Amino acid sequence: MERCPWCEGFDLYREYHDKEWGVPLHDDRALFELLILEGAQAGLSWATVLKRREHYRKVFDGFVPERVARYDAQKVAELLADPGIIRNRAKVAAAILNAQACLAIQAGGQSFSNYLWGFVGGSPIQNGWTSLSEVPARTPQSEAMSKALAKAGFKFVGATICYAFMQASGMVNDHLVSCPRHREVRTG
Repeated sequence: MERCPWCEGFDLYREYHDKEWGVPLHDDRALFELLILEGAQAGLSWATVLKRREHYRKVFDGFVPERVARYDAQKVAELLADPGIIRNRAKVAAAILNAQACLAIQAGGQSFSNYLWGFVGGSPIQNGWTSLSEVPARTPQSEAMSKALAKAGFKFVGATICYAFMQASGMVNDHLVSCPRHREVRTG
């Protein structure tokens, strides 16, 4: 299989590419998890986060926003002492703020999924890139998402992070056209 070249290097990366990346995701909790992990990636590689994802899920209570939103100073201290995650105080604090902001969106009567998918009109944007050099780092949609999320109280949601989130959650199909996953994701 001629995969997108960014995923070559180790089995976990290829498996993530082949099964998850770019598949439309509509579950509120899973979208919240992905947004937190994309923010944790800031300044690092996705591989760094992916290798720690299962441990993140364990120590962040399955990324259930209602639980994360209630984290106190003791829980933050435990997280910052845990070598299985990226121990960055601002990123841990952002996870808590983001959980609270996610719950506020839901309390307003809208699912987190519908809110996020609204930035792409509810359907995946189908791109037709032939080379990684064509793939943008940010788009007008990711810039709009970033601004709206920041206004709603989210942190670590810059336009580049939002675009990576959009790619991973299937809001945009950025598999290269030479990759079999491009067609598979497109046809669902």
